[in-house]
Amino acid sequence: MTMHVPEEFAATSRSGRNVLLKFKPAEFAGRLAATRRRLRERGLDALIVFAQESHYWLTSYDTAGYVFFQAGLVLADDGSDTVLLTRTPDLRQANVASLYDDIRVWLNAENANPAQDLRDILAEKGLRGKKVGVEYATYGLTGANARMVDRALDGFCVTEDASDIVRQGRLVKSRAELEHVRMAGKLADAAVRAAIDATRPGIPDTVLTAAALTAMLAGGGDIPSGGPLVNSGPRALYGRGIGGPRTIEEQDQILVELAGSHCRYHVCIEHTLVTGKPDPRQRDMLKVAKDALDQIKDAARAGTALGTLDDIHRKVLDDAGFAKARYAACGYALGCTFKPTWMDVPPMIYSGNPLIMTPGMVFFVHIMIPDASTGLTAGVGQTFAITDGAPEVFSDLPVQLYCC
Repeated sequence: MTMHVPEEFAATSRSGRNVLLKFKPAEFAGRLAATRRRLRERGLDALIVFAQESHYWLTSYDTAGYVFFQAGLVLADDGSDTVLLTRTPDLRQANVASLYDDIRVWLNAENANPAQDLRDILAEKGLRGKKVGVEYATYGLTGANARMVDRALDGFCVTEDASDIVRQGRLVKSRAELEHVRMAGKLADAAVRAAIDATRPGIPDTVLTAAALTAMLAGGGDIPSGGPLVNSGPRALYGRGIGGPRTIEEQDQILVELAGSHCRYHVCIEHTLVTGKPDPRQRDMLKVAKDALDQIKDAARAGTALGTLDDIHRKVLDDAGFAKARYAACGYALGCTFKPTWMDVPPMIYSGNPLIMTPGMVFFVHIMIPDASTGLTAGVGQTFAITDGAPEVFSDLPVQLYCC
């Protein structure tokens, strides 16, 4: 098995700590400078970071601590210190594996209010009465914690939703990021191959999940931020995974949708598997799905509006008689993401989305035809990057109905 173990880069933080990073220091310096430039263009004096993806992209800080109150502070001024407010269990990795300049800890107690600690940091940095952006649109900030932050900052400074500031920078991948995306694609292919090889009647469909995850981890990948989705039988028509195994039957169908993850960068692929004799109707459905996917890849060009891809999806499926079965969108952006999802949205690929595709953007397009009238499903999906020409597709697996 080919191993894709990522390299780590030794560096020294501005505060003099020796750290190990996921990218070279210059990559992070460029990201931080661009973020500060966008803050100034927006008229913001600082950004409070709650999205774990932002922590990681800006400083290499990788943790599950975002399930608690955890905030980063980035001032718009070049050369100013970045500050992380976190909990004790995250202190060590913040110190040795992130470029945060100043790391503070809040302590659990009966009446602890880390939002007050955050306000004290903002006051220390001269942000009283200033305009501060907040990353609200993230799993790293619960509704309860958002209300706590708003109460703490009410009357102290002016806040606005700036969830798009870092996301805007993350949308277009650098050359170094695309290398991780390519590795994630290889891991995703290996995972699907392992699931196909494991498929046979009489076993729980969770065996396929186990085979897929084992292949990814053995190949040097991470546990993906979602899935794998392995739905068999009538569950193959579901749009989400479901708990509890189901035994694969002699005549059955399995929808496999999963993401390979390399240094938190994800590549998704989707395929349909069958046991027994393939139903000719399902073969025809798969051909329709593949045709839509192929036409979308042909149209995925820099300078084109993202929504045009879903226009193709709708037309191909509607013309084939699947208007009631198709989804209202056909994909979304991918990047470095953390649980609970590999979806790096916005943007979604829906009809009318005006976003202009740019080289370096990475999208997952999946064509799902869950036909409730027949109980059959056909699903295919691939991830690709926008380039100056044809998109770069991150999967080598043939798009076909896999007979196991």
